[in-house]
Amino acid sequence: MTQMEKIMSKKLPGQRGPVDHERRGQIIAAAYEHFRLYGYKKTTVADMAKAIGLSTAYLYKFFESKKAIGEEICALCHNKLLIDIKTIVKENALAPEKLRKIFQSLAQNGAKLFFHNRKMHDIVASAIEEKWHAAIAFDQELNSIIHSIILEGREQGVFERKTPIDETCRAVALALQPIRHPILLEYNLETIDNDATMLANLVLRSFAP
Repeated sequence: MTQMEKIMSKKLPGQRGPVDHERRGQIIAAAYEHFRLYGYKKTTVADMAKAIGLSTAYLYKFFESKKAIGEEICALCHNKLLIDIKTIVKENALAPEKLRKIFQSLAQNGAKLFFHNRKMHDIVASAIEEKWHAAIAFDQELNSIIHSIILEGREQGVFERKTPIDETCRAVALALQPIRHPILLEYNLETIDNDATMLANLVLRSFAP
């Protein structure tokens, strides 16, 4: 199953009709292309309907608003980030190395999105600022991954155990903000790789038993 198919197999807020409907997939594909070329704000539901050869009314049978379609596209962008992170988690490495690589992965992928797909970068920024469901879901999954790595590190004896696990996870999430939040990342592009390394090193030093 491709990543697009995985996204289309889930139902996010604002979606209507069966998740496996062929038309729904066409709408998502057309929306992705329009958002990529023209941006979320400049694309209308009518634009997407015209690109597929549908009426606007028919498109509304699948999505109640443009934002509902944007949720799908945002989830697609976030899941591309999660693919790399989950690959790191599966590596045969100690927890500190996994956590360091997650910092680097988020920084590198965020910068790549900004430079090579700016319109998608802007959608992700809007999703975070407006607290879209897709952005909240990504944060929850990322926090779950961080939680599991911290537990793994404690079991390996390489992370301290005195700090409550929830407090530790929250601290890591805050340390990640400058390199994973689209707006903050935009102001640190020239130093993003070094920033990711320095932040990861600082966090890992604080975790030493």
